[in-house]
Amino acid sequence: MKLVKRDINMTDKDQSGFATMVPEESEDMWHAYNMISKGDYVTASTMRKVQQESSTGSSTSTRVHTKVTILVEAVDFDTTACHLRLKGKNSAENKYIKMGAYHTVDLEMNRSFTLHKAVWDIVDLERLELAVDVAKSADVGAIVMQEGLANICLVTSSMTTVRAHIDMSIPRKRRGNCSQHEKGLQRFYDAVLQAMLRHFDFSVIKCIVIASPGFVKDQFFEHMYTEAVKTDNKLLFEIKPKFVLVHSSSGHKYALKEVLQDPSVASRLADTKAAGEVKALDTFFQTLQSEPDRAYYGIKHVEYAAARQAVGVLMVTDELFRASDVRTRKRYVQLIEDVKGNGADVKIFSSLHVSGEQLGQLTGVAAILRFPLPEIEDEADDSDEDSDADKDSGGDDDADDSGAAANGRRTSSAAVSIAATAR
Repeated sequence: MKLVKRDINMTDKDQSGFATMVPEESEDMWHAYNMISKGDYVTASTMRKVQQESSTGSSTSTRVHTKVTILVEAVDFDTTACHLRLKGKNSAENKYIKMGAYHTVDLEMNRSFTLHKAVWDIVDLERLELAVDVAKSADVGAIVMQEGLANICLVTSSMTTVRAHIDMSIPRKRRGNCSQHEKGLQRFYDAVLQAMLRHFDFSVIKCIVIASPGFVKDQFFEHMYTEAVKTDNKLLFEIKPKFVLVHSSSGHKYALKEVLQDPSVASRLADTKAAGEVKALDTFFQTLQSEPDRAYYGIKHVEYAAARQAVGVLMVTDELFRASDVRTRKRYVQLIEDVKGNGADVKIFSSLHVSGEQLGQLTGVAAILRFPLPEIEDEADDSDEDSDADKDSGGDDDADDSGAAANGRRTSSAAVSIAATAR
């Protein structure tokens, strides 16, 4: 993301202001999606269909190029195409669009847009810094496969996208005749190879992981270089050192988590954000099993630990900051500010990473504590009882608090099953 202009009043309590940016790659659209919220103002170029009536009474419609400022009411993001669409009311005088008229804006690559916010909180500012960071992230290509099934994935610092999904029927081996099985495998390997060549930019990708159960990965790798010799594909020989072959339990996308934990892959990804997230989540699950009084999830449990300056590592999914309720977002922002003020390490997980998806199953917020707090369970129970009493007496309490507390108990079957899967 290219930052054209930034004018944010850091001395103001609310830190209001604007930033003008130019998306330069598909991942920049993901950053924009996480920064733009309902109630923000966005100025961007757009096309508008305009009806014009001639003196004879006939009307013609033309599409005109104009600049519009809308008050955002809805944000839609297509994770496959990395396409971002904003919907809202026009809030500035325009020759072609009436004030208050609804308009849809599609943010485009290499076209600037300006984001105006009444409040730039700490999460927004960190996302902006991450988006405009000129340091190149170590992008990774991954092929997770088994016989007849393959997922071609791109793993960047902020998201994991499945670029191609290949599902083919492979004939079974028959006694005395394996020719149909072998032909089916050859067709499958050819399809995977063509998908890899089509979707991977080898000038950017620094590591290509091929993972599978059994010997499928080895057979595909051998097939790939046999074809490279036949077709005289010099590119494949140039990038041969980039390939890493590792074991996975299956060819499905969720197997990426165990693939990224493999030591041979982790060493290649040592400086990437994705590797740090995977390592932190793995440490959380290990702590949950070995020292359960130092690993908690759920907003109430984590807030209790934060109030006692016990949080050592805080893990939060970015999905929580896209909440339509302003109070909910402010609550998580305040939590991050509090634990950072106490010197804790904060990791904001991308919901498009497999690690972010797994954290999302644990309410989206979890913490590894500096020291045990076994009393958290009792305190949360007392808090729930007080909350129920307030509701019975007509008091008003946040519904999401009780839900998060209920889901946040480390003894829940969900935590046990997810931890078992992580292991």
